[in-house]
Amino acid sequence: MKIERLEEPIKIDPNKIVRLTEMGNIIEIMYSEKRSRGGYITKLDKDHYVDNRTGEVLEFRHIENRSQDIANVAKSLKRLRDLLNANITNVTHCRWLTFTYAENMTDPKKLRYDNENCIKRLRNIFGHFEYITAAEPQGRGAWHLHSVFIFKDKAPFMSNEVVAQCWKKGFVTVKRLDDVDNVGAYLTAYLGDMELSEVVDSNCPINHIKDIKEVEYTDDNGIKQTKKYIKGARLHMYPPKFNIYRKSKGIREPTVSLVSYEEAKEKVSSAKLTFSKTVALEDEERDFKNTLQYEYYNRIRK
Repeated sequence: MKIERLEEPIKIDPNKIVRLTEMGNIIEIMYSEKRSRGGYITKLDKDHYVDNRTGEVLEFRHIENRSQDIANVAKSLKRLRDLLNANITNVTHCRWLTFTYAENMTDPKKLRYDNENCIKRLRNIFGHFEYITAAEPQGRGAWHLHSVFIFKDKAPFMSNEVVAQCWKKGFVTVKRLDDVDNVGAYLTAYLGDMELSEVVDSNCPINHIKDIKEVEYTDDNGIKQTKKYIKGARLHMYPPKFNIYRKSKGIREPTVSLVSYEEAKEKVSSAKLTFSKTVALEDEERDFKNTLQYEYYNRIRK
């Protein structure tokens, strides 16, 4: 499948159907030139499926790691971004925590067990909160956990020391989420991209070294610095079928509807367009072409 980012957006007929996703302060409009009334495949068993467009019986390609199945990785990260945006509408009610192991802990099952126990201890101290937790594999093989705690009212002060006592496994950092427009995009960037210095120190196979981005940040002394990241470098480190994120029962799902482009534009008339992209897809073997256009709006004007 060839994927190409187009420089110019396409013109969408006002009567065309688009997908409207409402997630807190963020609204996404997605238009597809070709819409399917059903799925392209019918699963027969764990190894075989029917291509509904050709009638062929084909075999699934079982993967060894997440980077060999970019489409599924992208879907997982998008669901996570949407969940974060749907539930974080007031950043003063939130805290962003990173949990690090002191040892080189590589067991995914232990990761979940340690996280659940820590949440119980923290709720005993700070009261009830909802949470979304995502796992991040490190170059050395160990795991990090990134969590967003969402309180009903203004989030309490949470010192690193107190939270670390509840974690019991290593180190903790607690941060606020001030001045972040799209929290979902901001936080999920940590899960796929890898800092260049970490790549050098790891055994990660880097096939797309050209995909490097620079991120500006402010250090502990208030001085602006930049770091270089390789996009997607971390994806191959996730085990197959691994759940990248977990959430508490009170987390709300985004609202998704199919409406005309005209109705969607009316819905976002008072919001600010913050990002858009147009992508062309082409699969020559299947004689398949499509163009997708995404528009992102923020209800909070600055």
